[in-house]
Amino acid sequence: MSTPLLFEELSLNDCWKSPGRTITETDLVQFSCLTGDFDPLHMDHEHCKETPYGKPIAHGLLGLSYLAGLSSQYPRMKTTAFTRIEQWQFLKPIYVGDTIHVRTEVVGLQEHGRRHGEVTWKRQLVNQRGEVTQEGVFVTLVARATMSVKYPERNAA
Repeated sequence: MSTPLLFEELSLNDCWKSPGRTITETDLVQFSCLTGDFDPLHMDHEHCKETPYGKPIAHGLLGLSYLAGLSSQYPRMKTTAFTRIEQWQFLKPIYVGDTIHVRTEVVGLQEHGRRHGEVTWKRQLVNQRGEVTQEGVFVTLVARATMSVKYPERNAA
């Protein structure tokens, strides 16, 4: 496995694409059991025939969870903290049989103390048809290669 990247190794507009992951009915059942969300939109084929979707759809948070997992290795970072999600949008349904992947882009880099940098990532969950199903911004703290030390200015005597 490759060495995790550090803050200084990133540049604005760097991009990555994760491998794909096909969504199964078992995924929906297991996520329902884990969370307690047994909404008919995710579980009941007959109910879903009467919805705009026509068949069960994956939980939005299941998609977000897969996005977090798939993007954790693409790129592989020396992440020290996941601080927030911003402007998250659920744009299209994810169906059983869809194969999803994540597109990640660096959209912000900011020093954050001596040991970390704050990285702002635009992340998109994309299906096999190239449709963005979810998107938004993740913000993480990433280890720096060296601690930055700021020395006070000296007075010239």
